[in-house]
Amino acid sequence: MASKHFTRTLTRRDLIVYGLVILTPTAAYPVYGIVQSVSNGHAALSYLVAMVAMLFTAASYGKMAGAFPSAGSTYTYAVRGLNAHIGFLAGWAMILDYFLIPLLSVIYAALTAERMLPAVPYPVWAVLFTAAISIVNVRGIHVTARAGNFLMLVMTASAILFLFLAARWIVAAGGIAALFQWRGVFNQKLFSIHPLMMGASIATLSYIGFDAISTLAEDAINPERDISIATLTVCVLQTVFCVLTVYLATLVWPDVRSFPHTETVILDIGKAVGGNFMEAVLTFVLLVAGLASALTGQAGASRLLFGMGSDGVISRKVFAYVDPVYNTPTRSIRLMAAISLTGALVLPFQMAVELLNFGAFVGFILVNCSVIRHFYIRLKQRTGIALLTNLLFPLLGAVVCGYVWISLSRDAKLVGFAWMGIGVVYLVARFNSQPEIPKVEGTGQ
Repeated sequence: MASKHFTRTLTRRDLIVYGLVILTPTAAYPVYGIVQSVSNGHAALSYLVAMVAMLFTAASYGKMAGAFPSAGSTYTYAVRGLNAHIGFLAGWAMILDYFLIPLLSVIYAALTAERMLPAVPYPVWAVLFTAAISIVNVRGIHVTARAGNFLMLVMTASAILFLFLAARWIVAAGGIAALFQWRGVFNQKLFSIHPLMMGASIATLSYIGFDAISTLAEDAINPERDISIATLTVCVLQTVFCVLTVYLATLVWPDVRSFPHTETVILDIGKAVGGNFMEAVLTFVLLVAGLASALTGQAGASRLLFGMGSDGVISRKVFAYVDPVYNTPTRSIRLMAAISLTGALVLPFQMAVELLNFGAFVGFILVNCSVIRHFYIRLKQRTGIALLTNLLFPLLGAVVCGYVWISLSRDAKLVGFAWMGIGVVYLVARFNSQPEIPKVEGTGQ
């Protein structure tokens, strides 16, 4: 009989590396030009604002992971903190999100590879990348972690090289003092709240996926302690990488209006500070980052599905199955591979990007609300620091995430609500025939 539990092998360091790999320390590269443009030159400040919003939500994930260390993550927390029906809808929204993370990464990696070697058609690259990440994930989470460690080294080395070359270029142009310029963060003549918040809403894309750490609660050696610490640590480290990157990029190329191509301006900046070599390095690293994100995103998605399958709200036979040899949810991984490949071949990249935020922020809002309901209302932990961590912080997290959510494009909201509508229909049919609340393990404390 197949095992119904994962082997606890992941340390706190593994969890942090996993989170950084799925976010990638180079996450600011593809969105830098857009964030810088819409914020009127305040990309660094936009990332700081985004960090504050994400830290509130990361803290909520950490608290719920400590109380309910389950692979179900967002789904489990909403079930236990709110109720089974809302929990299902939270899981349904996050299924969309987790489907899109590896799908987007496969699309981006295949497009990048096609530009590097145009003789090989895009569909071939899509098949190769989907097969590669699926084989690694089927082999086990420890193999995924080792692969993630290697990819993390490559991306970190590239990020450090970019920072060094940009800093060297700035010093050569204006001396050491040129590294410390207030205009790299704030320009009073161009500053406005609304553009800043628009920039922050886009900057949050560099953080989406941090919640995947909590999907490894059943793989972690000490989930009650390490999930929370790892989630907050990843958000802070991600901010350090992103803020330093966009700050130095702003000093190198301060005039937003002169960007040759907004979406790929980071490659132009790389070429300015390091010539053709750095431009090639950045191109290669963007390819590596796409593969790394696809690898870890698929692992997180398969475990979210495992959590829902274990509770019987989706097929146990398919999603709660754990391979007795590799100790991984192989059927979920194969389903994810099929979805990623199909989506990569038919779904427009821009629509996939917009839909990613829809599913993510539905889940973020509900997890913040779960903290309030479980700790502040149900357990009545309301005194001292608990007033902040159990009410104020999650409330602020829910409000900020709600603001970003309602600011999404019309098309993204139409498709997103259509997906949620399908979930509601399934929910009604499923819970009419099986109305009991799923039994989710956890301390509840």
